[in-house]
Amino acid sequence: MAYTTIDNPELYFQNKAYTGDGSSNQAITFDGSENMKPDWVWIKTRGAAHQHTLIDSTRGVNKALLSESNSTEDTDDQYGWLSSFNTNGFTTQDGSASDHWNVNKSGNTYISWNWVANGGTTSSDSNGSITSTVQANTTAGFSIVSYTGTGSNATVGHGLGSTPKILIVKNRDAAQNWLVYSSVLTGTSYLRLNLTNAKGTSSAVWNNTDPTSSVFTVGTDGAVNASSQNLIAYCFAEKKGYSKFGSYTGNGSSDGVYIHLGFSPSFIIAKRTDSSANWYMMTRKISDSGGGNPLDRPLFANDSQAENDGDNNVDFLSNGFKLRDSGSAQNGSGASYIYMAFAESPFVNSNGVPNNAR
Repeated sequence: MAYTTIDNPELYFQNKAYTGDGSSNQAITFDGSENMKPDWVWIKTRGAAHQHTLIDSTRGVNKALLSESNSTEDTDDQYGWLSSFNTNGFTTQDGSASDHWNVNKSGNTYISWNWVANGGTTSSDSNGSITSTVQANTTAGFSIVSYTGTGSNATVGHGLGSTPKILIVKNRDAAQNWLVYSSVLTGTSYLRLNLTNAKGTSSAVWNNTDPTSSVFTVGTDGAVNASSQNLIAYCFAEKKGYSKFGSYTGNGSSDGVYIHLGFSPSFIIAKRTDSSANWYMMTRKISDSGGGNPLDRPLFANDSQAENDGDNNVDFLSNGFKLRDSGSAQNGSGASYIYMAFAESPFVNSNGVPNNAR
């Protein structure tokens, strides 16, 4: 029996908290025992209302997107950039100007979430009707896919070799919403990462079609397939003991539901799907209790506000997470939610050895 496909999640995902120094180039080094060169870096200020900044090695260090906005890709240094992706972290740009406060203002606290794809090396994928540029890590189930829209129903190669359960897509050239596919909702529905809206239904988004092990399908909606415009997709396939993308139903109690993952989480994102609510983001070690449970300082992917102290309490456990808040945005009675979760460590490693309980 395989307990996990990845014994050391630090090779593929790490979160990193840091404090800005306002310098021209601050090197941020990960805390893990293993070197990890990131390909997708998502940064957010914790104590101030600055924007989420998302940068990847396919588009380049000087091209940023904002998760809470439908804005086009920044190529004029309006939001703050990186200087480089490093062998065990990344380097921020000058933090002295207000344009760069999203990534390195002196004295600001930040959290970054970091994923590995293929070290910045891309390849052409002609499996779909649209030829895409793909940077894939099949071990970790993550790929960065760049493609040009056609305006007509189409398929796009994702390079994972297994079926993705989550797609996050953004039109880089136009003010369009971020659209999210979840296998829980199927290809008939979608969510918008930059908005609180409940799930929407439209054949124009995913053409009522779920992804396969080689391609995902896009319809005619300009947010996923505008003619002659550049788009980026972040694709996730589930890997046992490392990542899980599923759903839960709330119980409306402070003694909330438990969600089994098969690993101790490092980071989760979750969203209510049947009603308006924030995309709440919880990261290990960020809490009023000095890093222990409950974690009680969420950030919201759809909002630039600072950490929301005291709400959306969650326990991160050795094999999953448990809700400790009765609020409707996280745990409404009978309400439906989806989640994305990434591991700090598997509950049991590939040799059958359990990790320490939490």
